[in-house]
Amino acid sequence: MTKLPTPRPGILDIAPYIGGEAKAPGTTRQIRLASNEGALGTNPAVSDALHAYATDPHRYPDGTALALRQALAKLHGLDAERIVCGAGSDELLQMLAKAYAGPGDEVISSQHGFLIYPIAAKAAGATPVEVPAAKTLGADLDAIAARVNAHTRLIFLANPNNPTGTMFSQSELEGLLKKLPSNVLLVLDNAYAEYVDRADYPQGFDLVDRYPNLVVTRTFSKIYALAGLRLGWCYASAPVADVLNRVRGPFNISQAAIACGVAAVEDQAFIQKSAAHNKEWRAWTIAELGKLGLRVLPSQGNFVLVDFRTHGAETVRQALKERGILVRQMNAYGLPDYLRITIGTGDEMREVVDALRTILQQAA
Repeated sequence: MTKLPTPRPGILDIAPYIGGEAKAPGTTRQIRLASNEGALGTNPAVSDALHAYATDPHRYPDGTALALRQALAKLHGLDAERIVCGAGSDELLQMLAKAYAGPGDEVISSQHGFLIYPIAAKAAGATPVEVPAAKTLGADLDAIAARVNAHTRLIFLANPNNPTGTMFSQSELEGLLKKLPSNVLLVLDNAYAEYVDRADYPQGFDLVDRYPNLVVTRTFSKIYALAGLRLGWCYASAPVADVLNRVRGPFNISQAAIACGVAAVEDQAFIQKSAAHNKEWRAWTIAELGKLGLRVLPSQGNFVLVDFRTHGAETVRQALKERGILVRQMNAYGLPDYLRITIGTGDEMREVVDALRTILQQAA
């Protein structure tokens, strides 16, 4: 019998990440609300940039993504030399885990946190540690600080958190940073930052100078609506940025992604329009679902988490799918009684509410 190559211990313990469904067989039209994609679709400026690139795909991209880093630095008032770009923020999370953790090390994340965090830890050979969530289902920062020990190398925290939509404040973040040893890296995953409308939200960039063990990651997959191009970035202290540039692939960002990213950053009117749309329809959706007797968690993202324990979350999800409406099941996040619903267009949200009204009435 042929002996096959053996992966490193722990690799086969990884449960592969499975994204939200994109198709509903047997239906002629799908409303895709399972992956938190941008509600307003592609920015015309991005489409123009993509078409312009199409004539020159045989050239290697700029491995440093300088134009994109400069555009981001200008927008946010940052040092371009400390910005590192990745193929989605997922790649940056993986790089951070592999660069700073390994066998014998621990990587902390919150219960009900993004599934990539334990995957990144295991892929690096480290041990993922899940800290129980607060009663709000959000991260318990005091409990996380208390769980740090001599083996802790990284902490992954999303703010707002996916899938719960919860967030912690500037003062809460600073309180956690003050408690952490300087050799523990805190990775602040701000993928949904542009959707937040609370004044006490911590962008995190201002804290990186004071806390060089803080890294802030951002993505182009959500409000910038570039999920298909795989583009993300982070802001870090100079030593951490140097490490990431040593371990990343030499051409990890395609020229198409760079060009589209620059175009997207330079059109902030589209971002403001998208944020306003999300704020309006998130509030509308929460209110309308409340009228149906459903408990909806407060959210600062472009999605809502809805409690269907009385009706059976999977039963409701399948009933929506039969109507061509795709929402996210939450079993893998330890929330089997909930469904996550992305905020789509106004027409899509009306259709979701109408469908749920019918489904719940039929089940009564």
